[in-house]
Amino acid sequence: MEKKISDLKPGEDGVVVRGRVLEVGEPRDVETRSGLRTLSEAVIGDETGRVKLTLWGDHAGSLSVGQVIEVQNGFTTAFRGKVQLNVGQRGAIKILDDSDVVPEDQIPDESPDAPEGWRPRRREGRGYSRRGSSYRRPRW
Repeated sequence: MEKKISDLKPGEDGVVVRGRVLEVGEPRDVETRSGLRTLSEAVIGDETGRVKLTLWGDHAGSLSVGQVIEVQNGFTTAFRGKVQLNVGQRGAIKILDDSDVVPEDQIPDESPDAPEGWRPRRREGRGYSRRGSSYRRPRW
C-alpha cells in the first residue's frame, strides 16, 4: 500500500513510501533479542513531511543524501511519540528518478505523530505463550 509520509501510522506492514533522502547516519551494531544486528538511520521526506527511516542488516549504510528512493515492504513503529519507518530483510529499497519527489526545500519539517498511548500489538502464536498478564517467549 503506497502512502504519503504524513499518512503513516505505527504498526503497519507492507508499506510503500517514496521520499528524498535528507540525512544519513553511519552504520552501527546493536544488541537485540535475536543477537547482534547492524543498522543505520536516515531521514526521508516527501511533500507531506519527514520520517526517520531505520535500515536493518544489508540495507544499513546503503543510502546517500539527495537520493530519491522507494521503500518497498517496509514496516512502521513508534519511538518517543513519533512514527518511524523500517526496512528489514523482507523489505527493499529502489532508487528512483530525481523528479519523482519534490526538492528538499519544498519538504515540510513535520513528522507524523504516534497516537498517544500507542503500544505495539502483543505477540502471540509461534513461539510465544501467555502467562498471566504478560507474554513470554520461550528460550530456545
